[in-house]
Amino acid sequence: MKSAICTGSFDPVTNGHINIFERAAAIVDELIVCVFVNNKKKYFFDIEERVDLLKESTKHIKNIKIDSFDGLVSDYMHDHDIKIIIRGLRTSADFNYEVNEAQMIKHLDPSIETIFMLTAPEFLFVSSSGIRELANFKGSVKGLVPKCVESAILKKLS
Repeated sequence: MKSAICTGSFDPVTNGHINIFERAAAIVDELIVCVFVNNKKKYFFDIEERVDLLKESTKHIKNIKIDSFDGLVSDYMHDHDIKIIIRGLRTSADFNYEVNEAQMIKHLDPSIETIFMLTAPEFLFVSSSGIRELANFKGSVKGLVPKCVESAILKKLS
């Protein structure tokens, strides 16, 4: 069974993320979406909320598992016998960042392969940080995030 992992903070998960998950899940037997913990970062949603929102947003994807971790992704992958990491790319800036990350992971574990997937054109401008900023200024996030995320944002800001 070929498993792959998608990692990120997903604060919040966007429709661009969901698009990548759907496409990635179509090419592997099992897709694990892992929310990472970065203790230096201040989050809009806490780890439990992000995991719950991911579970709700991806329940239509049958071969997906949602998890979280604190540490090196290469250690998580080794512990779970995963050799493929899938990363979504929106822009050339994403590519430049992700290539460095992929090379570092490869340095830590040469058996890991990184697959880059291009974000669907309709989501090129959608980022979690952009969603947080839009929400904080009371802008509409409708159509940019799953409905459960839109509701959670509205609830948190009310």
